[in-house]
Amino acid sequence: MIGPLAPKLALARAVGVLSRRRGGGATSAPGKALLALAPDAIATLAARLPRGSVLISATNGKTTTAAMAAAILAGDGTRLVHNRAGANMAGGVASTLLDAARPRRGIAGELGLFEVDEFWLGRLVAQLRPRAIVLGNLFRDQLDRYGELDTIAERWAQTASAGPGAEARLVLNADDPVLADIGRARDDVLYFGVQDDSLALPGLAHATDAKHCRNCGAPYVFDAIYLGHLGRYHCAACGRARPEPAVSAREVRLEGVRAARFTLCTPQGDAEVKLALPGLYNVYNALAAAALAWALEVPLAQIVAGLQSTRAAFGRAETVTLHQPVQRELRILLVKNPAGANEVLRTLMLELGEHDVLGVLNDEIADGRDVSWIWDADFELLAGRVRRATCAGTRAAELAVRLKYAGVPSDRIHVQPDLATALDAAAADGGAAPLYALPTYTAMLALRDLLAGRRDGTRRSALR
Repeated sequence: MIGPLAPKLALARAVGVLSRRRGGGATSAPGKALLALAPDAIATLAARLPRGSVLISATNGKTTTAAMAAAILAGDGTRLVHNRAGANMAGGVASTLLDAARPRRGIAGELGLFEVDEFWLGRLVAQLRPRAIVLGNLFRDQLDRYGELDTIAERWAQTASAGPGAEARLVLNADDPVLADIGRARDDVLYFGVQDDSLALPGLAHATDAKHCRNCGAPYVFDAIYLGHLGRYHCAACGRARPEPAVSAREVRLEGVRAARFTLCTPQGDAEVKLALPGLYNVYNALAAAALAWALEVPLAQIVAGLQSTRAAFGRAETVTLHQPVQRELRILLVKNPAGANEVLRTLMLELGEHDVLGVLNDEIADGRDVSWIWDADFELLAGRVRRATCAGTRAAELAVRLKYAGVPSDRIHVQPDLATALDAAAADGGAAPLYALPTYTAMLALRDLLAGRRDGTRRSALR
């Protein structure tokens, strides 16, 4: 690094102040400015953390997993430097470290906890030199940005096998065949997974991503399928099989869009966990956070307390009470790829009666320009239970066509691209029943901004 760091930190902070004054969140802009001034700022500031850093990456659920891990670690007395706003590329991580930096090479925290974008994992591992890396799942997502699933899988495998990645403790989802393979050459891998065949699906979904053994190319035999391609599997040709998880979930009970319960099994013992978050996908998020905490030697009681205290991040199974045009609960469930959408639909199926749905499909860069993934999401699961479907967003018409082909009657489908108008129309016609919003990523951010601008909306941090 050329020149003193302190003046560059000051300039980057000034960029953040200007960004906030202009209405921006300043989650990435100051970090980008800092990296332009000092390209190795992430490595320099991260080196100040006395307990180092841990990283969490996944296609689905990394924000929630990081929030769960933060609740566990903070409850155990650890002072965290955490990108809790979800800015998970280099600019966001740099902004988080910038906020925590103090004079005389100080930093306001002892352990870095960073959610990391899949595509940025290798570059940030090289700079942060983490003590542990959690990989939660790998699904097909944003093909126009990432390429096929194997592209990211190969990058992750290279990251984990050389340099700082080879020195980090790996915490991997045993139920994901791609991730399990990343850890097979290592002896220090901590695996987590589900051990409850009552959750098993009747067969692989047509959108399943990892169907063939990466070692020999033969089709996997799935003994149980839990979520997408996650489950218990083996290769009949070469003998590779799912690793035995050290941290697992047994006796899982899914309670609709409100909650989930399971028995957490660890080398420390077993304990019941009552999550204030729905769905099997959040059970997996909880397992990832619990496994990381166990690797950091957090006591089991504190792991359970942290998991049970976690509430939904915005858009991830959160409820907002609307007061206009009528008072009504809005339940927001992010959908952004086939695997995640299918789990949301599966969770909605646990709720009785017919549903009002507000689907918001955008095709911005952060969503992926290619929205053909909606044809791999199993909207047929919900088609017979839809009372009214309002389609909004930049690709509202395509979503309406998908719902029609899924079997939703045409007279129940309403197209209104403008989000504010669509929200009002969907909320006005439904009585006391909840309205379920299924937005893509940028649509979720737009919905958050819309609700924040309405003074008569009341946000609740979790579903009750």
